[in-house]
Amino acid sequence: MPFALSNSVEHLLGLISRQGGGPGHRILIALAGLPGSGKSTVTAQLANAVNSQACAHVMMALGMDGFHLSKARLSHFPDPTKAFRRRGAPWTFDVVALGQPLLDFRERETSVLWPDFEHGVGDPVANAITVQPSTRIVLIEGLYLLHHDHGWQCAHLFDKCWFLDVGMEVAMDRLTQRHMAANTQSREVALQRLAVNDRLNAEMVLKSRQHAQWLIENPDQER
Repeated sequence: MPFALSNSVEHLLGLISRQGGGPGHRILIALAGLPGSGKSTVTAQLANAVNSQACAHVMMALGMDGFHLSKARLSHFPDPTKAFRRRGAPWTFDVVALGQPLLDFRERETSVLWPDFEHGVGDPVANAITVQPSTRIVLIEGLYLLHHDHGWQCAHLFDKCWFLDVGMEVAMDRLTQRHMAANTQSREVALQRLAVNDRLNAEMVLKSRQHAQWLIENPDQER
């Protein structure tokens, strides 16, 4: 049963303090949460707050989007139409490729390359981000980091497992607004997209909440 973490920044600073300056692997934290819960915003805010109070680059926030299967790979699925419609489902990510950099993070003395996602093109970009040896906490956000199906069994590679605790309807409403703004869609079209893909994914993600050690809140969840 996960517990609420009242002050995430203070907790992270405490982890750095207890770790000290000696040798050892980076602290690796997974932050899962529903689509639309604000994972990327929250992780960036936490990293900025910790870096401003500790020292620059001591913490880095990363996203899982760079492990999306490319459009070229989706086009070779047995049912490409379904694969594109369900893009964002757990089986449309390269979870095998995700495992290696997670293992590499264990060596703090080593730089680690991490992919990004180019939204304008709609495809991942390999080795786009470099995590320096000086980085001591890596906070990775993603839908399925605590998922235990479809090959997603990577939670054990993290030192800490968090879940961004935002209600389903709040997240779905925010995702609807995001679709409408990004794709100039009507509300009706955006809701249909939620029904055939996003809400299905969200229901799977919600089941992984039980695997978290800590629950954190998005302070902007009601907006």
